[in-house]
Formats: sequence, C-alpha cells, structure tokens
Amino acid sequence: MFSLRRLAFVLALILPAALILPAQESSSSTPAPVELAQAQSPSQTPPQTQPPATQETQGELSVQARIRARRAQRRAQAIHDTYSQLYEAFVGAGFVRFRPGPYLQRNNMFSWDAGLTRYYSEKFGVTVDGRGFYGTAYVGLNPESITRPAISQYAFMGGPTYRLILHPKYSIAVRGMGGAAIGRFSGDTNGLPPASLGLYPDSTTYAINGGIIGEANISPNLSLRLAGDYYGTGFGSQMQNSLGFTYGFVYRFGKR
Repeated sequence: MFSLRRLAFVLALILPAALILPAQESSSSTPAPVELAQAQSPSQTPPQTQPPATQETQGELSVQARIRARRAQRRAQAIHDTYSQLYEAFVGAGFVRFRPGPYLQRNNMFSWDAGLTRYYSEKFGVTVDGRGFYGTAYVGLNPESITRPAISQYAFMGGPTYRLILHPKYSIAVRGMGGAAIGRFSGDTNGLPPASLGLYPDSTTYAINGGIIGEANISPNLSLRLAGDYYGTGFGSQMQNSLGFTYGFVYRFGKR
C-alpha cells in the first residue's frame, strides 16, 4: 500500500515535466521572422531597379555634343578675331629669276616688297603692291670689258586676294595682280646703250603677278608670310616669265 502511494507521487512529478520539455523544444526550434528573412536566398529578394543602358549612352552623347559645340564656337571666334580686320599690311623681301636680255641667261634678282590689302569680308580683299628688284646681269666678254653690269626694275601692281583656307593658326590665299614695271638696264653700262651688251633697253612696260600665299599666325594681328610668285613683264617687246618667292611680316589692323 505504501509502495503504491510512492509510485503515484513519482508519476505526479514526472508527467508535468514531460509535458513542459517538448513545448520548450518546439518553441526554441521555430525561427524568428527576422531569421527567416535573413535565411532567404538571394534569388528570393526583389530585384533593384537599374537605369536603362540607353539612357546612360544618350547622356554621354549629349555631353560630347556640348563639348564639340563649345570647341567649334571657340574656333569660330578665334577665326573671326584674326580675319575680321579691315586692313593687312605686308613688309618683306623676295627673290626672282629674271632674263635681262633676249639672249642672256637668267640672273638672280633680290627685292624689297611692300603691300596693303583692304578686306571686304573675311576672305576677299583688294591688294596694292610695290616692289624693287636688284641684280647683276652676266653679259659675257665684250670690247668694253663690262661683263657684270648692275640692273634694276620697279613694279607697281594691284588686284584681288582671296583666302581659300582660314584657320586660327594659319591661312592659305591666292592673289592675282597687274600693273606697270620700270626697267633700268643702263645704270652700270658707262653710257653705252644696253642693247650693245645684249640687255633690254630702259623702258616702262606691263607687269603681272600671281601667287599662292601662306601665313602662320603669331597673334590675331601679326603673322609670318611665305608666298610663291609668278612675275611676268614685257621688256623689249618680249615676254619675261619669272618665278620666285616673297617672305616677310603681316600686320592686321582696323577691327570691324
């Protein structure tokens, strides 16, 4: 009888403990909502919104277009500042190969050159030009013992000038002029007629000129010039076709 009471008392103690332990295990094994959210795979997270690639490309193109537009604007302004001057003055020197007589060989003639151009637009202008040529003609052996007389001539011409290429740092132009040339072939003949030495007689005749002009700009107002020249004259009722070049400084002034 006593043993049955003790058995019932032990069972009374064990049964409540057996009911409490499974409940604690189930509650501890259930994950919290935060833990469940963290345990989700990356594929289950909602995708983030990305800007379309076409929008980025359009933005880059727009920036490049603005950069190109600013560069073009600066270039156009530099061209305008350089070539919008009303006047262009030139001072320099030159060289030409000239035949001083109908049967004589060509000789070197060196020259000074000065000109002024009035521009009516950035490309078109009218030029007036003056030159003096000086050289020594080889006339060969003769009884007078004059073999290398000094000769000279002067030309005054005018005509149109047109700029083909305009750049902030350089320009290329063409020019054509016409006018008169004065030849002095008797200045060193000791009073002898130039024709007796094979030279052309002193005279005034026509002069024509054509050239290609290149200019390198030092500043908007100052540049260096190099021009290839054709120079034609009509001394002795003949045509003298001479080739040479001129070089020097150009100064622009008269801002529009």
